[in-house]
Amino acid sequence: MESSFLNADVHIILNDICCGAGHVDDLFPFFLRHAKQIFPMLDCMDDLRKISDLRLPPNWYPEARAIQRKIVFHAGPTNSGKTHHAIQRYLAAKSGIYCGPLKLLAHEIFQKSNDASVPCDLVTGEERVLVDPEGKQATHVACTVEMCNVTTPYEVAVIDEIQMIKDPARGWAWTRALLGLSAEEVHVCGEAAAIDLVTELMYSTGEEVEVRNYKRLTPITVLDYALESLDNLRPGDCIVCFSKNDIYSVSRQIEARGLECAVIYGSLPPGTKLTQAKKFNDPDDPCKILVATDAIGMGLNLSIKRIIFNSLIKPSINEKGEKEMDAITTSQALQISGRAGRFSSVFKEGEVTTMHRDDLVLLKEILNRSVPPIETAGLHPTAEQIEMFAYHLPDATLSNLMDIFVSLSQVDGLYFVCNVDDFKFLADMIQHIPLNLRVRYVFCTAPINKKQPFVCTSLLKFARQVSRNEPLTFDWLCRHTNWPLVPPKNIKDLVHLEAVHDVFDLYLWLSYRFMDMFLDASLVRDIQKELDNIIQIGVRSITRLIRASQATSLSDRMLNLEDLPAANQEQFSSATKVLGQKRIRGSKALGYKPAEVQSNMKSHRQESLAARLVREGLLTQEMLKQLEREWQVHHNNNGNFQTGTKDDQNGSKGTGNKK
Repeated sequence: MESSFLNADVHIILNDICCGAGHVDDLFPFFLRHAKQIFPMLDCMDDLRKISDLRLPPNWYPEARAIQRKIVFHAGPTNSGKTHHAIQRYLAAKSGIYCGPLKLLAHEIFQKSNDASVPCDLVTGEERVLVDPEGKQATHVACTVEMCNVTTPYEVAVIDEIQMIKDPARGWAWTRALLGLSAEEVHVCGEAAAIDLVTELMYSTGEEVEVRNYKRLTPITVLDYALESLDNLRPGDCIVCFSKNDIYSVSRQIEARGLECAVIYGSLPPGTKLTQAKKFNDPDDPCKILVATDAIGMGLNLSIKRIIFNSLIKPSINEKGEKEMDAITTSQALQISGRAGRFSSVFKEGEVTTMHRDDLVLLKEILNRSVPPIETAGLHPTAEQIEMFAYHLPDATLSNLMDIFVSLSQVDGLYFVCNVDDFKFLADMIQHIPLNLRVRYVFCTAPINKKQPFVCTSLLKFARQVSRNEPLTFDWLCRHTNWPLVPPKNIKDLVHLEAVHDVFDLYLWLSYRFMDMFLDASLVRDIQKELDNIIQIGVRSITRLIRASQATSLSDRMLNLEDLPAANQEQFSSATKVLGQKRIRGSKALGYKPAEVQSNMKSHRQESLAARLVREGLLTQEMLKQLEREWQVHHNNNGNFQTGTKDDQNGSKGTGNKK
């Protein structure tokens, strides 16, 4: 009542209420006026609900609904020949489209089709290859599933890995392909767990599903014993890790035993993955061991005899976008295990085991479970739907529009709305840049890893250039990425080169959506191939990079040791004698975590540093001995002494000579 900002009409109402001449309900119109200012969607709620009604996705694809399609589900485990049979039908058709989850798979079908004298184009987010010299479209096309054209008619369509229709981030692309492809025959390939869902979805379109079941072509055995030591490795072994740190650590320990190993993980460029796979598969190459993440689960043909799970714990993102650490699912375990003993490889029988004995019981339990049926298919708001929302809510940000859409959206029991956190992250990041809504939407759908700061910064700069209507030239991109680049000297350099490769991918992806702004796609593709070769050089010598990284990290930490009190230095030295007494298991025994070590060194000055690191499972006996040796070298060098060191790999003894 005493506020100077109170409107006169509200003041009168409040005064009446205080005097008993009014009722509190008299305030409701004022509350409603305020609420509509804060939540403008209240004025157009009915229209917004209609726009966000996602209960009948089949109706979004009139071309597909105009024909009666034949749906064939090729169901079976890995290495059962299900995709092979679908591809044979694709090659025999007058026209066809292949939709795969990875660029590597699209490339493989593209090559296979053209090798079979069936002209085939390639379409991925970053690349378009037309085989016709005059630029005419071929009758067949191999594409990544997000890029499939749902308006072009085909005789045969193949949708690979249909079980990914449940993926929290990408599931919408499989739903769109399944419901929308305008093909006389649609062949879907994948796990049997998706049969019921696909059948129900097709029931809603009035189409029947013919199911063809396949069995694995080669036997696979779960061994009764774990590997337990890298000394027990054999040619054809593949150690599967679920983190880069474990990849680095395991590969170094393998090469310390005089063995060569190939390395494959998700963020490597496709060309580097193929080169590493070729190196491992080549019977004349001394490299007989593979260390990989679950990136080998799809898209690469590998001659693996035995799959060894380094760990069964894998980080994942749930439907709410939260990170979780949990044991791998039965589906994931089967997909990875199935890479052993493939029909087309030199090993006709596969084996599966774990690194540690305790994990073997859990692995057998996981593999013996039945794969739960897939119950829902993913959906994602389209640019047109968001534009209609924006018409009613002109002042809302794109991130808010997406939030409102998801909260108001209605789906039936067969569908779910895919996680839009990555979309909103990019929307918030570029919100301050003046762009029209359609351009902003396209930038937010860019397939980038938001955990890579350099890639996110690049997207921001790209968006800023587009908003100024300033073309992004080859020279501009070279300045931004400091091209030309040199082979990496350590792991940090390698990670940065991978990020630069992703930036080139982003440029190429945007070049097909803003052709007048990203003008030099062909030049960028050329330097991307050069960069792929540079990264291959780094991966070939990955253990040298790891050693360089650890040496730098350890020497930095040794400088910090000099700041410790003398008593603590003595504790540090004496504690190394008991470091081997505690058996450290799991990935921590194989991994070296410099960031955690540095953190502990700074925050636990009062107790024995070495004892604490061992107690927390951060260091092994070998690492502590190396740490002590390097500290000793540093200390003696400062005191005009020279001390020889042992070589980690061959154990050769050094000599200490006093100057």
